[in-house]
Amino acid sequence: MTVTDPAQVAYDDLGTGGPALLFLPGWCGDRTVFDPLLPRVASHRRAISMDLRDHGESERTETDFGTGEVVADAIALLERTGAEQVVPVGLSHAGWAAIELRRRLGADRVPAIVLLDWMVLGPPPGFLDALAGLQQPQAWEQVRSALFAMWTTGIDVAPLHRYIAGMAAYGFRHWRRAGREIYAAFTAEGTPLAALERLDVPCPTLHLYAQPADDGVLAAQREYGVENSWFRAHRLAARSHFPMFEVPDEVATAIEDFLCTAR
Repeated sequence: MTVTDPAQVAYDDLGTGGPALLFLPGWCGDRTVFDPLLPRVASHRRAISMDLRDHGESERTETDFGTGEVVADAIALLERTGAEQVVPVGLSHAGWAAIELRRRLGADRVPAIVLLDWMVLGPPPGFLDALAGLQQPQAWEQVRSALFAMWTTGIDVAPLHRYIAGMAAYGFRHWRRAGREIYAAFTAEGTPLAALERLDVPCPTLHLYAQPADDGVLAAQREYGVENSWFRAHRLAARSHFPMFEVPDEVATAIEDFLCTAR
């Protein structure tokens, strides 16, 4: 897809000090997902959160776009705000944009990456089929409902449910794009860890997550971290796909500890 000119995206900008954190929401969501985190991390350093184009409070467009445009918008925002050195904090599949930011801007401007609740080991069985379903007019709502149930069942956290309700306001056009872009990234890159391995210079990377609550998944990530010292994984004391609504202090502390020790 041809990358179009950068869009004027809505954003929040709190705190001072670097490297700044650039919070990237996932598809079909907005930057309010980071509201519990921003004041906490801004006590230590600058924190910028952005809406994707055609999401949240950003400008609306009928023009199609993809991850390339998201990255271009993020770079334009960094130039507009004067943020020289940033650590992208990518929620879920916004991790692909975080990795691409590191590729484009290099290690000097993007010294580290934080990933929030992502499939760093690769998609689980059936997930690619679900992404294909999101692109089908007759199946997308059923797939979306299954995702929402996985993210919320048994979790009584009101802000989380309000955020999911906001995600439900996005229609087929947005969810089809999400399925297309995520599917394309996994097809082109393999796993997120494989994509990170291919960077010219190893990038200190922290993965903070709650789902899945599978000890085997945590053990596999820790074993990978032993073999690849640039990677760390930390399972949070939370249960949802959006742990910032459950344990914002733990998330903020883990990010700051990582940045103070990342090399």
